[in-house]
Amino acid sequence: MVLSAILQVVIFPLSHLYALSWFALAPLIVALLRARPAGELEIAGSVKLQPATPVQGFLLAYVCGILWYAGTCYWIYDTMRQYGGLSAPAAVLALFLFCCYLGLYHGLFGLLVGLLAGSGRDFRRPLVIAPFLWVALELARTRVTGFPWNLLGIAQVDNVALCRIAGLTGVYGISFEIVLVNVALAAAFLVPREKRGAMLVAALAAGSVLQAGKLVEAPAEKPDHAALLVQQNVPVSANWTPAYFQQTLSDLTELSANSAADRPAVRTGVWPKIDLIVWPESPAPFFTNDPRFRDAVSDMARDTKTWTVAGSIGTAPAVAGQAAPVFNSAALISPTGDWTARYDKVHLVPFGEYLPFPSLFSFAGGLTKEVGEFEKGTSRKPLDAGTSRLGVFICYESVFPDEVRHFADQGADVFVNISNDGWYGDSGAYAQHLNQTRMRAIENNRWLLSATDTGVTASIDPWGRVVAQIPRKERTALLAPYALTSVTTFYTRHGDWFAYVCAIISSGALLARFAFSKNRKKVDSSS
Repeated sequence: MVLSAILQVVIFPLSHLYALSWFALAPLIVALLRARPAGELEIAGSVKLQPATPVQGFLLAYVCGILWYAGTCYWIYDTMRQYGGLSAPAAVLALFLFCCYLGLYHGLFGLLVGLLAGSGRDFRRPLVIAPFLWVALELARTRVTGFPWNLLGIAQVDNVALCRIAGLTGVYGISFEIVLVNVALAAAFLVPREKRGAMLVAALAAGSVLQAGKLVEAPAEKPDHAALLVQQNVPVSANWTPAYFQQTLSDLTELSANSAADRPAVRTGVWPKIDLIVWPESPAPFFTNDPRFRDAVSDMARDTKTWTVAGSIGTAPAVAGQAAPVFNSAALISPTGDWTARYDKVHLVPFGEYLPFPSLFSFAGGLTKEVGEFEKGTSRKPLDAGTSRLGVFICYESVFPDEVRHFADQGADVFVNISNDGWYGDSGAYAQHLNQTRMRAIENNRWLLSATDTGVTASIDPWGRVVAQIPRKERTALLAPYALTSVTTFYTRHGDWFAYVCAIISSGALLARFAFSKNRKKVDSSS
């Protein structure tokens, strides 16, 4: 169980040990199905241990889940400590409670495996259903809890051949494949010894063949557009005096204008003309109703004759007796300097952009005070930027597969993700976030422009490859190639259908298990 937790941690950045994903769950599955003495079921040459009870299965997998979340989301401690105003003990407690909460999904997996296994020695039913259960619980983590961070399939984002399935099933299909191999490996340790060697070889061969997809080179893409992605590198906790505000704004507009003009490859025709400038989500107080901000960005757009997307704080008229609502927004400015459209972030970050249950979680108000109390947006309609339609989503939204695909389904021909990963510092969170963003490009067969405050700022092609990027924690700009795509994938059109099928199959297996058990009891009592 502990081994499984460790393996699940190291398959994500920054360890880069992605190949271990084919083994990460096998120790947990074996532990669940060989948890207690078989007693009278012990037969020479047969498995001498029987499955965990549902309660035992829950506890085994729950501890595994707590350890896994602690190892992959450790950065929550620093975020709550530095920006949430929490003391060190309180930040540790916040991380622990977070792990205990999300670890419940691992626990539920163990409980259901225990229910499916029953008290017999036939492991076929829980092994067959385990991949469906895992995907169903990933769907629940996405839809119910709203934190699908590092779904298992993300570990194979660099596997070009395997990731082709994501255009059909989303990332959930890759998760299914990974669990399937882990189940085969676990089965090799559950069968009688004389069969173990053959099954072990088969499981290792399957994992090796699937991992070999990472060696496949995807065909080269041919971008015919260029964007300028500005990495602002604005400190999260800057002291925004009027002078500092004006200096920062001047620096960013000057950087944007100069970078757009000073590109020899563009001037000589090697690169297409820059037709889009993107400013990231930023901790800067750039309000859309602030004339200083509006005028500066409009002037820049006119000077460069370029469409501009600017991360900003959107405003709306105040309702009588209430404060004016504010939004985490991306404003679209035309080459003539007109503010033509705006996307308001729909999926907000709890404890970062709003405080759920304020009376209960008032201790975390420091973090919300740093970011602001935002209102939710209501539309994922692409922004029209001349000849292109931009699917703009903001930061945390990139980890929700079904939400991002709506932009492409409504006609977005390129994705733009603006983000501020400065909250994570130098932890592995920024790299985890990048990989999840890359998977959205793969699922929807779209170029994706990722503009971040501190990095990674990158251009990502429809295969999920990072084709251009700039160093982190520098104020600079990236000349980012991209192309427009109107073709939609099956996943874009139909969303999480595969994950729902897995949930239905899991539910059916559980119902059949109880129905069979009930019928068997009736037969036994009648005889």
